[in-house]
Amino acid sequence: MDVANTALLLIDLQKEGGTSDVVGMETIIAKTAALIEVCRQKNIPVIYTRHLNRGDAIGLGNREPLDEKGEPLYYHTGTEAIEIMDEVKPEPRDIIIDKYRYSGFHESSLDLMLKGLNVKHLLLGGVLTDVCVISTAMDAYYRDYQVNLVKDLCGTTTEGSHMAATLMMANWIYDIQIFDADQLCKKLSGEEYSVWASKGPDELQFTPENLRDAYAKLTVNQLQEHESIHCATN
Repeated sequence: MDVANTALLLIDLQKEGGTSDVVGMETIIAKTAALIEVCRQKNIPVIYTRHLNRGDAIGLGNREPLDEKGEPLYYHTGTEAIEIMDEVKPEPRDIIIDKYRYSGFHESSLDLMLKGLNVKHLLLGGVLTDVCVISTAMDAYYRDYQVNLVKDLCGTTTEGSHMAATLMMANWIYDIQIFDADQLCKKLSGEEYSVWASKGPDELQFTPENLRDAYAKLTVNQLQEHESIHCATN
């Protein structure tokens, strides 16, 4: 990964999500804020997506939940729910991408902005892991971006769903690298770090019975099977 061709992409860290039932949201936000600081120090672009649902219900996805007025229950454009959370709020130089579907790439300007920045590598985190994060990660892979998933910057409404979605990405995005936030900060700071990388398709086969054990391999492999790498950043 060349930091000169890298961007931090944060999915839907909006006030709507901050008040939802995302498991471990406070920790996710705290770790995200720390990574944002490191990225800004290294002049790595910070890009946010915002999920939007028009208040007049035009263009909503099929069976999007509505209130008694026929307006969207979630990510309503007429409310502050769509704004980025204060703890990780954008600075003027940051980029905000508005989207109307799960993937950050679907009919948005994200690909255009990334190409304009000559980005090849994405540092990816946000919510929900099993919805907008995995959709964006797969679409990034389809467009030949190399994805670096920061798994403890991601979350969803249940631990099992988070683990399953993370394992799906690990299995089928062949050049993915999966970090914990502290290890990625070490990499960007030129220190020794550990990272999980796939050895082949469907490496982490999992079942309902062994899901937790399979997920744990993302950390076990980091410590036991992948060498620590020293990365000098400019």
